Amino acid sequence: MKNLLLIITCSLIITSISLPQGTAGEKAKYEYNYLIDMPVAGVLEKGFVGVAYDIMRSGVVIAYLDVGVFENLSFGISYGGANIIGTGSIDWYKWPGINVRARILNETTTIPALTLGFDSQGKGEYFDDQNRYAIKSPGFFAAGSKNFALWGFLALHATGNYSLENNDGENFVNLMVGIEKTVGSQVSLILEYNFALNDNNGDFGGGKGYLNAGFRWSVGSGFTIEFDLRDLLKNSSINTSSADRALRIEYIQAIF
Repeated sequence: MKNLLLIITCSLIITSISLPQGTAGEKAKYEYNYLIDMPVAGVLEKGFVGVAYDIMRSGVVIAYLDVGVFENLSFGISYGGANIIGTGSIDWYKWPGINVRARILNETTTIPALTLGFDSQGKGEYFDDQNRYAIKSPGFFAAGSKNFALWGFLALHATGNYSLENNDGENFVNLMVGIEKTVGSQVSLILEYNFALNDNNGDFGGGKGYLNAGFRWSVGSGFTIEFDLRDLLKNSSINTSSADRALRIEYIQAIF
C-alpha cells in the first residue's frame, strides 16, 4: 500500500511538471473564477468547459459545470446537497445554482480587470425554513482583480455583492477582499475575507466575518486541487468548533 501511494505521488509530480498547468502557480494556463468563496474577475475562455467539485463539512458536495460561451462571457450551473458523504439520507439542495459572468474591462498595466455577474450558489447546508444556505450565495456581484509581478505573481481581488437570500431582513450590499500569491510554477497560496455585512445578526454569522485560507496546486493538464481552511475567525453560529477543512477539485478542457 505504501509503495502504491509513493507511485501515485511520483506520477502526479511528474505529470504536473511535464503537462500544461491548471489555475495555480506562475505557469497557470487558465483563469480561476473564485478565490475560495468570493467571485473574482476571471472568466472561462471561449470554447472551454470547466468541471469542479467542492467537498465540505457535514458531507456537503457541490458539483459545478461552466462553459466559456463567448469571449469574456461564461455560463454555469451547479447542484449539490448535504450528507452526500456519510450515512443517513441525503439532504439535496432545493434548487440548482446558476452562474453568469461577463468581463467588461480587461486588465492592463494600470487598470484592473472588472467582471459583472450573478451567482445563486451558496455554500454549506441549505435551510428550507430560512430559504438560504449556511454561507449566502453571492447573488449579483462586481469583481475587480489586478496582478503584479512580485517574486512570481501577486493578485489582489475585491468584490461587492448583493445576495437574494435576504428573508432575514439583512438585505445589505456586502464586500469581500482577497489575495493570491504564487509559490513556484504550480502552487498558489490564497486568502480571502468576507465582511458578511448581509449576515451578522447572530442567527448564522456572529459579526466577525468569514476568513478563509487555501492552498492550490496545478497537478496536470487543466487539473487543479485545492485544500481550504474555512471560517478561521469562528464566525459561524451553526458551527462553533475549529476551522472547517474543505477540498476542491477542478478540471478545465477545450471542447471547440
